[in-house]
Amino acid sequence: MQRIAIIDVGSNSARLVISHILKNGSYNMIFSQKEALRLSQKIDAKGNLSPVAFSSTLETMKSFAYMCKLYQADRIIAVATAAIRTAKNGAELTALVEKETGINLHIISGTTEAYISYLGVINTLNEKNGIIFDLGGGSTELILFRDRKIVNSVSLPFGSVNMTGMFNTKNTMKANVYSDLSFFLASQLSKYAWLKDPKLPLMGVGGTARTVSKMIQKSKHYPSSKIHNYSFSVQNFKSIFKKLSGTNFEQRTKMPGLSTERADIILAGASIINCLFEATGSKKMIVSGCGLREGLFYDYYSKARKVPLIADDILETSTENMLNLYSSDVEHCRHIASLALTMFDAWYDLHGLGKRYRKLLKTAALLHDIGITINYYSHARHSAYMIQNAKLFGLTHVEQMIVAAIAGWHNGVSKGYFRDHTYKEMINDTEWKNINRLALFLAIAEGLDYSETNQVPLITPRLEKKKAVISLKLSGPANMEKHQLELLAPWFAKTFALPLVAEIE
Repeated sequence: MQRIAIIDVGSNSARLVISHILKNGSYNMIFSQKEALRLSQKIDAKGNLSPVAFSSTLETMKSFAYMCKLYQADRIIAVATAAIRTAKNGAELTALVEKETGINLHIISGTTEAYISYLGVINTLNEKNGIIFDLGGGSTELILFRDRKIVNSVSLPFGSVNMTGMFNTKNTMKANVYSDLSFFLASQLSKYAWLKDPKLPLMGVGGTARTVSKMIQKSKHYPSSKIHNYSFSVQNFKSIFKKLSGTNFEQRTKMPGLSTERADIILAGASIINCLFEATGSKKMIVSGCGLREGLFYDYYSKARKVPLIADDILETSTENMLNLYSSDVEHCRHIASLALTMFDAWYDLHGLGKRYRKLLKTAALLHDIGITINYYSHARHSAYMIQNAKLFGLTHVEQMIVAAIAGWHNGVSKGYFRDHTYKEMINDTEWKNINRLALFLAIAEGLDYSETNQVPLITPRLEKKKAVISLKLSGPANMEKHQLELLAPWFAKTFALPLVAEIE
């Protein structure tokens, strides 16, 4: 096992995340720490970081170094962004950090920062084309990508913290202040004609983007607290922005979804997003919970494991990671997925579900047993909970819940459990019927390898006039497997109004 520490010293805050990489290549975050530094507010008139900036940064880095030692990190990757990059004495600060802590805090360029943020987004959001913005405290990186490849990028020297200081937006957004700030931002953005493309979504990275998303979720009573891959329309944003613009600092500290520590800089940050909507013409925004730190990790991981830097299929990659992290029998799970998909394909006329549902069934089948790591008893429910909260990329929030429900039902339908949770507000009746069908295929597949000894290596399902037939090729007696089919036959008959008949080749 290897442990990797990633440190990101930004203009607003400094963060440490520690992840472990297991021998089989799976990885998971095991520690996270955030400290508010507000370095963009600690630069004097001459462009130097103040003594307070030096002392607070050094104190934070000593704390990070201690946690890295405590967690026995094998490798520390530390970067500094806009505030330290633009400060005249930024190099002095990083030299002091290395002297006092042994951590090499590398100052990265705006271009590099944009590229690394892109890596974090492109490996976790399933969009082919888009405009990414990474809005930090002292800079905003903009990246245009098509076919998942960067076309243009730029780093601009404005962020939520330094714009708050420059235009004094901490307390209120007066009309003249809003006009001045908007004019400044629009003039900066107008230099980049490639930003104008109303067909592309805006994809937001950073604390301001996440905060706006939380506020919109609260206003809509969204039943999930997930931020990554949450999308909203420009109209949703304008509504929240209008409410924000009419508040003072004290009022904002009480707004749902807005943390007290960000209440003073949110007006400037939201103004930047507003101007980005205007400059691009985009109709919606997708929020990414992954950015610079994840990009740094993927960059390291791809080199260390000799795998592609950008995953071809982010759902497949993240599913494989979960499978290798938590499954006690990976080959059994792969076999179950193969059997379930064989039934899905052969019995299409029974269910009529397309490629989207095939993808969801495959994911559920691969991960259906991961709950055993918690407790074998009720492991289907444990699997459902783990899937619902896993870092599975390439799925919408609803799709991830559908996958969780399919896995949760593979030992039998349990509507009461799922309808008492957030599932009931995000999954409609039609989807529940589809979940039932897919869970049935998964249940049959698991029944056909009940002994986990591959007694049924191959099946050939088919439809006849008044029955569904499943032909079994056996490598052993498969007595338990045959019995499971008998037990599942009533569920099949109730779901599809056809008897399920097994034949032995």
